[in-house]
Amino acid sequence: MDARITGRTASEIADSLRALIERGGLRPGDGLPSVRALAESLGVNRNTAVAAYRQLTQAGVVETRGRGGTRIAARAAVAQEGYAADSVLRDVGTGNPDPALIPDLTAALTAMAGRPVLYGEPVIDPGLEAWAREWMRESLAPADVRLTVTSGATDSIERLLAQALTRDDAVALEDPCFLASIHTVRLAGYRPLPVPVDAEGMTVAGLRAALADGARAVVLTPRAQNPTGASLSAERAAALRDVLAQHPYVLVIEDDHFSMLARTPLHSVVGPDHRRWALVRSVSKFLGPDMGVAVTASDPETAAGLAMRLTPGTTWVSHLLQRLAHALVTDPVARARIDEARTHYGDRNRAFAALLSERGLPTPVGDGLNLWVPLGVPARDVSGQLMRRGWLARSGDEFVLGDAASVHLRLTVHDLDDAAAVQLADDIAAAVSAVRAGSGRIGR
Repeated sequence: MDARITGRTASEIADSLRALIERGGLRPGDGLPSVRALAESLGVNRNTAVAAYRQLTQAGVVETRGRGGTRIAARAAVAQEGYAADSVLRDVGTGNPDPALIPDLTAALTAMAGRPVLYGEPVIDPGLEAWAREWMRESLAPADVRLTVTSGATDSIERLLAQALTRDDAVALEDPCFLASIHTVRLAGYRPLPVPVDAEGMTVAGLRAALADGARAVVLTPRAQNPTGASLSAERAAALRDVLAQHPYVLVIEDDHFSMLARTPLHSVVGPDHRRWALVRSVSKFLGPDMGVAVTASDPETAAGLAMRLTPGTTWVSHLLQRLAHALVTDPVARARIDEARTHYGDRNRAFAALLSERGLPTPVGDGLNLWVPLGVPARDVSGQLMRRGWLARSGDEFVLGDAASVHLRLTVHDLDDAAAVQLADDIAAAVSAVRAGSGRIGR
């Protein structure tokens, strides 16, 4: 098989293997030569073969199985946020906001009317830009700030990384991590470097290790981290700034996805002298995922690179959406609904965490839409037990970057009434007990 693989560099070898897969020469499950055998057959350094396999592993093209060797990976379904398709179970892993708490669009639709926007005009609608400049500046240390609008936070992060990195560049990611960030990095062929997250956010030692390992970009969530709910403390943010001060040209992307709903203040890790940075704020959590608008504040060089990927006349964000977002965030009734949502999410999460604690499962309450529930046993096993009781829960395994089995569930429980919340807490406690006992059956 290795006679068909060609190349002298890691990229050439990886491209050769991709071509064999695309032409049907290699199929899912087919074994590949060992690193040593591949290097010898091509006459290259062993590290070159390692790098080629690493590129393909990060992109999900191949998988390593320890002593089972390296094989072509099957095309598995990619975990996504939102409701699970074709399930009759009660879904408590959606990550969705409560639709009843999303502001009504009726009045805003009238207020947003204005002249048509034509080719070649500014990307940002003037009203939204004026409001967003004040909204973003309150959390930023750098003086020179440029604004850009994209079709959501994930769109912004993908474009920010693409204008700064090339394939196989390393990106420091929180571990556990938001699903969209994992997918963005892996599918682009970047090298993810996991940085542990604790109750105060991304750890200092983890960031320092990732930078030492060559991270050229850092993506982090300053508050309401998904899935854990952690928010950076002032002390932790200051310590991370000190580490990043030694790497001023590393691109730092802060994804402040919860912004207006957050119950904790934002403590930025971007110092006043950092040269490459971006703060991204989407409106999806408080105005609805379908709004598709995110504001990115960044340094001038990063903004210029991002603008090149948002060429006016081809890929701007609809000014109708921008005007609608602006009308909502400046409307007192809509802002009152956002304040109501903030209180609701916090209260419901605290109430459910208390139910779990009463049942011997102490659960910390961070910020955000979800709860990160420690189980002490493999989460996949607990999730399987819960399915027998009518619940579809999300295992923490989907959010981790490594291979170790997760012992957490990420639950979205803010839309459960009191009776359903009690039933779910009872069922989780019973499922954990069954897994601990090694039982595979639970009766209702």
